[in-house]
Amino acid sequence: MGLARHDPIRTQAGLNYPLQVGLVRIPEGMQSQVMTTPKLPLIGLVGPCASGKSTLREGLERLGYAVRHIAQEHSYVPDMWKCITNPDLLVFLDVSYPVTCRRSNLNWSEADFAEQQQRLADARQHADLLIQTDNLSIQEVLQRVVSFVEQRK
Repeated sequence: MGLARHDPIRTQAGLNYPLQVGLVRIPEGMQSQVMTTPKLPLIGLVGPCASGKSTLREGLERLGYAVRHIAQEHSYVPDMWKCITNPDLLVFLDVSYPVTCRRSNLNWSEADFAEQQQRLADARQHADLLIQTDNLSIQEVLQRVVSFVEQRK
């Protein structure tokens, strides 16, 4: 069962996440006793090929988070990440060229990798969290993102 996504309320102080409330009939006089749960933010994932975006998305979704993998590395539009998804939190996963070659059977050159880095420049600049994944396990990357999201609540 997925979570409904509601756009956050933007104020001068930042983002205030609206509350989710189920559709229930509340008896007279008990409205002030209703407990609500804050909604989870929409997390956008960007980074070069083989940085771990798909694996992280799967892990976050298993934990109930709303996640979008944004293929910014393939777009010439600098802020496509914002135009298409406009996530509440933007996570940038970075990786070095040699590690991409070890992780995937990519048939690409350092020039191709550098082009992806250029296409990702705007997303990197606006990322809420940047993680260099070269020396981290899948679980370590997942834990860093979950900890960051939980601290932002």
